[in-house]
Amino acid sequence: MTVYLDVVLLENLCMNYIILFATAYILKIKIKHWRLLLSALIGGLYAILGYMQILEIYSNTILKLILSIMMVYIAYNAKRMKLLLKQLLIFYLTSFVFGGCAFALLYFVKPQEILMKNGMYIGTYPLKIALLGGIVGFTITVIAFKVVKNRISKKDMFCEICIEIEKEKVKTRAMIDTGNMLKDPITGVPVVVVEKEILEDIIPRGVLEHLEKWMGGEQIDEEFRKENIEYMSKLRVIPFSSLGKQNGMLIGLKADKVLLEKEEEEEIKNIIIGIYDKPLSKKGNYHALIGLDIWEGSRKDEYITNVSG
Repeated sequence: MTVYLDVVLLENLCMNYIILFATAYILKIKIKHWRLLLSALIGGLYAILGYMQILEIYSNTILKLILSIMMVYIAYNAKRMKLLLKQLLIFYLTSFVFGGCAFALLYFVKPQEILMKNGMYIGTYPLKIALLGGIVGFTITVIAFKVVKNRISKKDMFCEICIEIEKEKVKTRAMIDTGNMLKDPITGVPVVVVEKEILEDIIPRGVLEHLEKWMGGEQIDEEFRKENIEYMSKLRVIPFSSLGKQNGMLIGLKADKVLLEKEEEEEIKNIIIGIYDKPLSKKGNYHALIGLDIWEGSRKDEYITNVSG
């Protein structure tokens, strides 16, 4: 059987890239394609070296683990060890699914033309069969993880956030609310709803009281406005609808930034804090509401910046 090394390299490059892309898609990692290509190429070259028996330790488990870690790190550039291990785990799970799908297709198409050499399945099967296996594996993996994600536990519905306004900071617990789609109607900037009591630690009480009076229709004293111009310039009014209140209005202040405590801390600079004057949770389990779109980073890239490391 004649085997062409360029075909072997191309097959491994394509499969590695698809697996890396699927891993990034599942973990919602912002990818750089050149990183994925470089990582996939390293995996492909390693396969070539193993096939040519240049590396006698090709079957060494430790070496394979090192290769996997190298590929994952190059592809995603994780800043924390915990995040790197999570990415590595999903990479392995995705690889197992892809490998199973690809081999199943190859077996049913041309089982007599497939052989194993140095831990690699090779043969004269067309490249499109391997790619089709990758596509099927991608579909199965994504669907499986979406099903698991829909069974999100109660613990995973909360996160810690840090709000900064005029260089004053306060930390609080927020609930990830799929129903919170509030945005500034003019700019489209997303809104995080926070209890007024929490904000009293970073916003002067007098400012909050004047904002409430202004919301009630009273005029704000001009002298007070001038003294607190830094807060008045951040003032926003957010319309909202909720059960029992179809046309509500919420006072908001544009925050300097909000930090989300995830695997990698994320900084959101373009965001508005909606001030809510009642407890959001009867049991006090959380004091803020953050939209799922903000948490998953599905908004424009200009809003979110990784600040870890």
